[in-house]
Amino acid sequence: MATALPDITGHVLVRQRHWGRWTAVAVILLLLTLLARAFAAGQIEWQVVGQFLTAPVIMAGLVNTVVMSIAAMALGIVLGVVAAVMRMSHNPVLQGAALGYAWLFRGTPVILQLLLWFNLALIFPTIGIPGLWSARTVEVMTPAFAALLGLGLNQGAYTSEVFRAGMLSVDQGQYEAAKAIGMTRLRALRRIVFPQAMRVVIPPLGNEFIGMVKLTSLASVIQYTEILHSAQNIYYANSRVIELLIVAAIWYLAVVSVLTPLQMLLERRFARGTVGGR
Repeated sequence: MATALPDITGHVLVRQRHWGRWTAVAVILLLLTLLARAFAAGQIEWQVVGQFLTAPVIMAGLVNTVVMSIAAMALGIVLGVVAAVMRMSHNPVLQGAALGYAWLFRGTPVILQLLLWFNLALIFPTIGIPGLWSARTVEVMTPAFAALLGLGLNQGAYTSEVFRAGMLSVDQGQYEAAKAIGMTRLRALRRIVFPQAMRVVIPPLGNEFIGMVKLTSLASVIQYTEILHSAQNIYYANSRVIELLIVAAIWYLAVVSVLTPLQMLLERRFARGTVGGR
């Protein structure tokens, strides 16, 4: 015999009170208020920030930062793809070379690599091709070229692992199907594997590019005129250190704010046809 259910028609529906959420909101607002008050009441001269925000030397540094980020990332992607293919090869020599490349450039600090490239003339006074071309290393290894090599080669070591992860995400049957219809390994990689791997590669690759924008600031130690170096040159002259650092921070945030939605659009483009994709 079934038991009668209790009558709940007279009960009142009470909304759940999320006291933890409101407490967290109050604490965050309090901290933000204290932070804003500290900046407003401090010794920061905001008119100096506005004065140098669009100064020609700062804008030139911004352009150099963006150009170096794109160039170093492009070099890193090319090297990363080559290293990833070598790592996935059945040739032990190629595998060893790819492993050694990743071990060397991932195992040493970026700033150390930049300094080594910039001071390469201390090891090789001249570089070139015997009988065809030679030049003084100090003339070739400019701050821009040293920054490109240092950042690009370092990025390639990390990018190789990103592309290798993407290649491993593709089902082994895809490789076998390509081989069955007579495709060469490189053709299969270009036509079948890489298009599918991009869905996995794009998110971390976008993060790496955003990181590269900020990583270019290390090139200031070898006198490459990016945003931070330009800001340093100004505050060495007028002693407004915090104000110029705020200017640099604003432009870094602006560049990242532009790149972030572009990364999301690119991720959505390659995620079409998958769960969560459009």
